Amino acid sequence: MQQTRQPSLSRGESGSLGIALPVLQLFAGTLFLSAFLLFSVQPFFSKLVLPKLGGSPGVWSVAMVFFQSVLLLGYTYAHILTRYLQTRRAILVHAVVLLSACVFLPLGIASGWDTPPVQHQEIWLLGLFAVSVGLPFFAVSANAPLLQAWFTQTGHRHASDPYFLYGASNIGSFASLYLYILVLEPALALGTQSLLWTAGYFMLVIAILLCGASVFKQSDTVSDHPGGSSNADDAAADQRIPAKQILVYLGLAAVPSALTIALTAHIAVDIASAPFMWVVPLSLFLLTFVIAFKNKPLISVDFLSNLLPWTAIIAAAVIFLPKLLPLTFGLGANLLIYFITVLFCHARLYQLRPHASQLTAFYLWMSVGGVLGGIFAGLVAPNIFNWVAEYPMLMLSALFLLPLKGGATSRSVFWTITAGSVLAFAFWAAATRGLIPELKGHEIVTLSIIGLITLAAIVQLKWQAVSHVLLVLTVPFALLLQLHPSVVHSERSFFGVIKVKDTDNGLHRRMVHGTTVHGSIAMSAFEPDVGTGNPEPLAYYHETGEMADTLNAARVAAGGTLRHAGIVGLGTGSFLCHMQPGEEWAVYEIDKSVIDVASNPAYFRFISDCGPQAKMVLGDARLTLEAEPDGKFDYLLIDAFSSDSIPVHLMTREAIDLFFSKLSENGLLALHISNRYLELASVLAAIAEVDGYELRFAEFSAAEDKTKPDQVFGANVMVLAREEADFGPLLENSRWNTVSAGDTRPWTDDYSNIVGAIVRHEFR
Repeated sequence: MQQTRQPSLSRGESGSLGIALPVLQLFAGTLFLSAFLLFSVQPFFSKLVLPKLGGSPGVWSVAMVFFQSVLLLGYTYAHILTRYLQTRRAILVHAVVLLSACVFLPLGIASGWDTPPVQHQEIWLLGLFAVSVGLPFFAVSANAPLLQAWFTQTGHRHASDPYFLYGASNIGSFASLYLYILVLEPALALGTQSLLWTAGYFMLVIAILLCGASVFKQSDTVSDHPGGSSNADDAAADQRIPAKQILVYLGLAAVPSALTIALTAHIAVDIASAPFMWVVPLSLFLLTFVIAFKNKPLISVDFLSNLLPWTAIIAAAVIFLPKLLPLTFGLGANLLIYFITVLFCHARLYQLRPHASQLTAFYLWMSVGGVLGGIFAGLVAPNIFNWVAEYPMLMLSALFLLPLKGGATSRSVFWTITAGSVLAFAFWAAATRGLIPELKGHEIVTLSIIGLITLAAIVQLKWQAVSHVLLVLTVPFALLLQLHPSVVHSERSFFGVIKVKDTDNGLHRRMVHGTTVHGSIAMSAFEPDVGTGNPEPLAYYHETGEMADTLNAARVAAGGTLRHAGIVGLGTGSFLCHMQPGEEWAVYEIDKSVIDVASNPAYFRFISDCGPQAKMVLGDARLTLEAEPDGKFDYLLIDAFSSDSIPVHLMTREAIDLFFSKLSENGLLALHISNRYLELASVLAAIAEVDGYELRFAEFSAAEDKTKPDQVFGANVMVLAREEADFGPLLENSRWNTVSAGDTRPWTDDYSNIVGAIVRHEFR
């Protein structure tokens, strides 16, 4: 595929045409502001919505799909305006759209969308985003292609090839993400952020009107045709993008879009669910546009195409051998591989850009590809795979784009992929039917994957057809990894991936949600002739741990027996084995998959043996507890983990006040706040100081229990009460101490500071 030659304009600088404003600076600044607003609304509104769905990382994936879809609508609208309306009329229509969106300002959650359903949360989320921020985001999303198309009408010396402005606009997108995280989110309440975004929107409207005015003046001196082409260029300008070229655009745009979501899910589920991890892949995605969309690219497509297969070797190692690599190396390697892959796709897109007259069509097809990739990774993959299979699949699909660098025909690509698929299916069938038993070993399969990719990387330098056959063969080997006998069950929901895994020594079984263990049971509990009584709670829930301490203290305060106890976050149901006769317990869990797995006696026996009568309530804790009578519980335990991300909306003043309203006069509120990245004790201490609650805090070390060093986990637990005397035995226990808030501000539903919690964790 050859790049369409860009026509050159004979016109001089904008000043020679009598334009008063510096046109290039005006358009570049407006695009920067537009991109800044476009990408700042995403983290802002996602944070506003997170409390509705328990802080699930799935909210971000659905948000990405929504914003990509609206971006497609915006690009379609921009294409229609430039294709079917004269520039003056297009400017007037867009001005009306921009002003109409002001009705939805300042941004906030639309009325009537307060309670999400217990199923199909992604569909509900799409509706919530649409009615709350749909029109303002649509109006802003159309600006990138529209302003570039208008710039071709200015007569500026760069007007014939305005694609570089797209790279410049992504600097605004890149800056908005980090400014939001480092400055806006820690310092400003959500209400204030909404007002600032509104002010920025009005500034953008003024800037766009100025851009339109500068084009309005030129309508008599510059052809009213995108690119400002002269009659000599009309033949090239009127050529439509061939269907074959459109398919290339779709593929080169879909893979990076899907990879962004897939890598974010892979990191959150399989590596580390650290706060703001979604920002890093997205910012690298934007940075590739800045690098690639330049008249003189910093890195050539040929260099990237030769580098890409070798990155696949590293990808195979970090994806399929994660335990053999340090956390930081694995994370860095994944990000580097992702960056090289996406940069190749975007650099090739820029290399294949059409004539400026087809600019809006080019961005339209790019957006279609982005939406298709986002839908696959954000909506389809979580519903058809029980693990994050889309990530290695997409890495492999990126390698199939290599022929697009040139030198390969579509027929050769088709037949090589077909041949590879037939061989792949044959290997898969032979392995699953036991004809090649050696393939089922974890190490053998992994080494086979790395070996095939390495061989393909070498071969592709000379024989791309053969290399693609080898790459296709890696697919069945990757699938065989999921047959590893240690994984008893794997299930994926909107809230993450739940796995039931046996330990390597076969003595214990664990529930793993992402990278966090949510309970452990001894395998002897499944043997009727071994031992008697209920299974023993392990992990964080053992009888020597802090959560057991708080439960015993609550019983003392209640006179020996709890009337009602509540647990937010089920896990394996281990804590139910602390229940005593005569007590009524209820569990509040947002993820139905967790309830299904924990309730299955083939996987765990805590619920079936210890608490079959316990009430299971499905839904977000703040919504479900709101319906309970005030003063009902003598004890509440908040243990709502989603990997390492504690839902912020359960750590605010409003949440703590709600929990206390449901406690009896002497009831205790315990919160399990163990976290590898956040320091949360001072947040609760700040709330306690403001609202007048008493508190005690303890940090348990697994080394304190010498009997089960491998199955007893350390935990950080905070307990709150109305009166200090309600702590009872904790007052004389040296492990329980007070905590000062220091300079930490209490979190509210309108304010939280994740960055501050990370900094405190690292430096205190």
